[in-house]
Amino acid sequence: MRLLQAAKSLFAKQGFDGTSVRQICEEAGANVALVSYHFGGKENIFQALFETFFPNRDIKQFIEEDYNPVAGIQLIIREVTYFRTKEPELIRILQQEISLQSPRMEIIRKYAFPVWGMLKMLLRQGREAGLFHFRSLNNTFLTVLGGILFHKQTEYFSPLLDDEPVDIEIYIDDMISFILAGLGYSLTK
Repeated sequence: MRLLQAAKSLFAKQGFDGTSVRQICEEAGANVALVSYHFGGKENIFQALFETFFPNRDIKQFIEEDYNPVAGIQLIIREVTYFRTKEPELIRILQQEISLQSPRMEIIRKYAFPVWGMLKMLLRQGREAGLFHFRSLNNTFLTVLGGILFHKQTEYFSPLLDDEPVDIEIYIDDMISFILAGLGYSLTK
């Protein structure tokens, strides 16, 4: 676990390619041979991060449930936001790998696509049921996904932001309202 925590921290700060096995071991206070023994190399540590810290059981349970489109999208927004708050380093790693279009994107897809596939299906079902109103399913899916996954990159924008207290519940409610309004759905229905 110490090796995984060290790898997560270093990958988030320096990127996968900018981090050596030796650095991971130094950060973890472990012998370099332990990486090979426990993981078989740096690539396998990367995959182990998603096996260990990604909410795989929760995702499996979510996929097996039958949600109406509005409730399902609200749940995705809520749970992804909680996860981003709980695991900011893993989210940063995910975002880096996606933006670099690295070969490790396939590992990320394996873990994240079940949720994103469910999001796209809920958007489709909501439009077919007349709950949501939008032209392009692909454009809408990518816009909603971007709002959920890539929002709150505040370091860059901090000079433009007001100093407001952060309340995760208010943030989630605002995100839900904003996305549902963008889908043409009124919360007062």
